[in-house]
Amino acid sequence: MKWLELLTVAGATLVAAVTVVVLYSLGVRLTAIAGDVRQASPRSKRTFANICFGLCGVAVLFGLYLIIPYFSK
Repeated sequence: MKWLELLTVAGATLVAAVTVVVLYSLGVRLTAIAGDVRQASPRSKRTFANICFGLCGVAVLFGLYLIIPYFSK
């Protein structure tokens, strides 16, 4: 068995999963902060939250692109 390749895949999976979770939770947190009335600039926080959600969606779509053989031909 090729252990180095197994560790490479496990490491890439861990990094990708952590990235998606962090982006999503940061987007949720920024959305909650933007909903507070006392904030000085809720519009910029909501924009950054939408960017985080968009990057999370792009990461998921890229993962599907890599998994589905029809797209990677």
